[in-house]
Amino acid sequence: MNPVILLVDDHEDILDFISNDLSDKYTVLTATDGRQAMELLNNETVHLIISDVMMPEMDGFELCEAIKTNINYSHIPVILLTAKNSLQSKIEGLEHGADAYIEKPFSPEYLQVQIANLLINRNKIKEHFANSPLVHIKSMAHTKADEEFLETLNNIIYENIENPDLDVEQLARKMNMSRPTFYRKIKLVSDLTPNELINLARLKKAAELLAEGNYKIYEVAGMVGYNSQTNFGRSFLKQFGITPRDYVTLKHGSRKAE
Repeated sequence: MNPVILLVDDHEDILDFISNDLSDKYTVLTATDGRQAMELLNNETVHLIISDVMMPEMDGFELCEAIKTNINYSHIPVILLTAKNSLQSKIEGLEHGADAYIEKPFSPEYLQVQIANLLINRNKIKEHFANSPLVHIKSMAHTKADEEFLETLNNIIYENIENPDLDVEQLARKMNMSRPTFYRKIKLVSDLTPNELINLARLKKAAELLAEGNYKIYEVAGMVGYNSQTNFGRSFLKQFGITPRDYVTLKHGSRKAE
C-alpha cells in the first residue's frame, strides 16, 4: 500500500499540479484549508502532510502547530510551502514544528526528494528501535507530544510487564484512548501493532535485565511475562538476532550466561 499524503492549499491549480506529480508513488488526499485538513485527519490515516502557509480559516503555521500538539497526529511529518523567502518566515515555520520548509516556486523533483527522505528516515528510526535491544522507545519521538506519549506508554507497559495477559484493550484504556485511535497511533509511530509493541517492550526489558547481570535467564523470562523460557529464547532470537545466552555472554562473559 502506498503512503498517504495530504495536500493542503487554497488554490485548486496547485493542488492538481502537486497531486498529479505525486500520484504515481503515493495516495494523495486534498484539502483547501487547515480546518478541512483537520477534519480529514479524523477519518483518514495520513503518513505526511504538505501545506501552503497562506490560507484562509486556518493557515499553514496554525495547522502545523495543531498537528504537532495533538497526540493523535503529532507523529505526522509536515512540509510547509510558501512564497515568502525571508529567514524569519523559515524560522517561524520551524518554530511551529515543520519538518521541512520549501519556497515557491519549487522543483517537483526537490519536493519528491524531501518527501522520500522524511519517510525513509522515519522508517530507519523505527527499524533501529525494533532491532536494537537497549534503544529506548522515546527514540521514535519527533515531537514533545510524542515523547510524552511514548514515555507514558512505556511506563504503563513496564508496570504491568509480568502480566502475560496484558493486551491492547487494557493499554488503550490506561492511555485514555479509544482502541481504534490507539491502534492507529501505535502503528504509525512504530510500524508495529500494539500487541507487537507490547512483546517488543517485554524483550527490551529482558535485554536490560540481562545486561545488568543480576538474574538468571529463566528468572528474567518470568519477570517480563513469559511462562516458558523456551518461548522467551525463541522470541529474543527472532527479534534481536541473538539468543539470550549469547547476549549475556556478549555483555558479561560465559560465567554470567549460566
